[in-house]
This record gives sequence, C-alpha cells and structure tokens, in this order.
Amino acid sequence: MKNNISLEEAQSLLFEYCNVVESTKLDLADTLESVLSEDIYSQENIPPFARSPYDGYVLRAEDTVEASPAKPVTLEVIEEVPAGYTAKQPVRPGQAIKILTGAPIPEGADAVTKFEEVAVRDNTITITRQYKPGEDIVPAGEDIAAGQIMATKGTLITPPLMGVMASLGVAHVPVYKIPKVALISTGDELIDASEDLRPGKIRNSNIYTLQGYLRTIGIKPIVIGMCKDTMEAVADLVEKGWEEADVVITTGGVSVGDYDVIRFAADYLGAETLFWKIDIKPGSACLVAVREGKILIGLSGNPAAAIVTYQLLVVPFLKRMAGRNAYHNETLVATMQADFRKGSPRRRFIRGRIVFENGLANIETTGEQGNGVLSSLLGCDALAEVPEKSGPVKAGEKLTVYKVE
Repeated sequence: MKNNISLEEAQSLLFEYCNVVESTKLDLADTLESVLSEDIYSQENIPPFARSPYDGYVLRAEDTVEASPAKPVTLEVIEEVPAGYTAKQPVRPGQAIKILTGAPIPEGADAVTKFEEVAVRDNTITITRQYKPGEDIVPAGEDIAAGQIMATKGTLITPPLMGVMASLGVAHVPVYKIPKVALISTGDELIDASEDLRPGKIRNSNIYTLQGYLRTIGIKPIVIGMCKDTMEAVADLVEKGWEEADVVITTGGVSVGDYDVIRFAADYLGAETLFWKIDIKPGSACLVAVREGKILIGLSGNPAAAIVTYQLLVVPFLKRMAGRNAYHNETLVATMQADFRKGSPRRRFIRGRIVFENGLANIETTGEQGNGVLSSLLGCDALAEVPEKSGPVKAGEKLTVYKVE
C-alpha cells in the first residue's frame, strides 16, 4: 500500500483498474448525456438534394446572360414547387419554376431569384439582371457530407448531436451503459436529514451532496445507507454495495483515529489497498482499494474535503469508466481577485468561482476554506491550485484553475 502520494499518482493507480462499462443501444430520444460507444458517420448528404434557401423562382442562368434594366428578359413560369415536393418537369430554355423555401432544385435549373427581384405578370416573370450558375442555391451536403464522421466514440451526447443523428436517420444509438455507484456514510455521530438533532449528532449531508454531484455527470447512485464506526458494520455495507454496483464510495473513517475503520474493513474484505492519503489540502484523507475488479473509494467525512477529492480523483475516474474520451478536469489560468492569507506547505486547492471581466478569467473564493465548510461549495465551479511550499497568495497573482461540475 502506498501512502501520502501525489494526486497524479493516485489517479494513475486508480485508472489502472478502470474498466469501461459495456455498451448497449438506446432509442435516440433517450440518449441525452449518454456516451457514444461507436463513431457516428453520415451515410448520406444533408440536405440530400440541392434546394432553394427562400421563396422565389428557379431558372437557367444562361437565359439571363444579356438581362439588364434596359434589356429585360421574360421567362415563362411553368409550375410551382412547394417544400416537400419535386417538379413534374425540367426547366428548359426560356422557362422558370416558382419555388418555395426548402424545395429541391428542378432538373435544368441552376439559379434562384427572390420574388422581390422580378416583375410578375400572369404566368411570366421579367428579369433585369444577370444570374450566375449556382447563385442562391443550397447544394446537397452543405450541412453534412456523405461519409463524414459526425461524432467519435467516447463523445458525450448533447441536444445538437441528437438533432444531427435524427437528420441522419440514426434512430437507435450505440452508447455505453451507466456505471453503477453505491454510496455509504460512516460515523456514530450521523443522523438523517429528516431527524431532529440530538446532543453530539450531526445530520448526514455527504450522502445528499454526493448524490447530487453524481447525477450531474449522468450517474444515478445507489444509496446503501449509514453505519456505525465499526469494521464489521462498514464491511457489511461495502459488501452489499459491491453486490449492487461497480464502485462503492464511502465518506468518513479514512483518517488516523481509533474510529477510522475503512482501512481495516478493506483488509477484512480481502481487498488490495492501492493507497491511503493524497498529498493535497483539503482532501488528503482518502483510500482506494480493489477486490476482483470492484472498487472502494473512501473519502473524508469532512464535507468540503470529501468533495475536493471527489472532483479531482473520482469524477475523472467515473467519466473514464463511462467511456468518455474527455475525462480530466478542464484547466485554465485565472487571476486571484483577493488575497488568500494562509500559507500552503502542502499543495492546496481553493474553492471558488470563475468570473470573466473584459475577456479575462478571474477566480474569487466562495467562502471560508476549512475542511468541513460545506457552504463554500455553494456557487463553486472551480478549484484554484496553490503549489506546495507557497506563502500567502496576493490579489493579482495567477493560478491554475480546475473546472468542476
């Protein structure tokens, strides 16, 4: 078992046991925020035919070569083509067809004129300028060309991608299944949110916070429940979690006290502990163990500390397990808006929000930065990294910022 390792080593060790979930097929309407398990190619052009971009008349550009206000050209209008229909006859010399937006260009025609550019009389139109071949015609494949790759395996499905797949006739979509994640909270002091406070007790916020965060990345967690700080009680719930899920996440019981029993429960279950503790603040208290491909991730019982580790370690792991090709936190450089007066002998992550001013990214803290300050997560969309052995951070300094969700 490794101890007090870097965040990057912790990710590397955990990712070695990251088995991407199986794939399945879903109806297109049910795929939002699922992950593609195959590349999506276009089998056809979109639009599938050349069409008119507006209401007007379609004609032969050759017939307008000598057209001018002084020498207008008159064309015979032989029929009308609305959207959803095709012309019954081709356009021949001296002819035009009235066409409505989205209708296919008839055979023989190679230009479109707007209604307001011509004079209409009975079944004729008068042209007073020259048109070029292809003028105001939307070509087949303007949006999507046949054979074009539209989305790669591992892409998160968004509303626009759903629309693109609909236009291509992809009604049943190959996607990865959703990883199964079970949640457990440990601690003699914990009671549920529905209970009245009693001396020495606190309400269990972690189980609800983690449920919410998991749902934001498309995972519906399985809540196993709470248990006392005993090895046997923890082991029983972890075993139950492994029966129902691929990954079990616990909060509490991973520090160095007499009642921090996650390490002992992992040993009791015959799991291999990959590491205990990460060299960051907050969130150093963390344990990862594995047994027969099943993962146990023990997070701190302190709410803010638990979520920092969850965002930096657990979220990338679960995204990768879900098949995403982009799973690491996005980073950017942002300027501190105010002083942060504490020194950072250990690599520190400050909870904050990104604020853009004049096109430049700034980071402002979202409250007190103590390990247990849950309220500092309100409005938090980023973690600003302070390198180890740093002194206080002054307003105006630039820091690397990790986006969180």
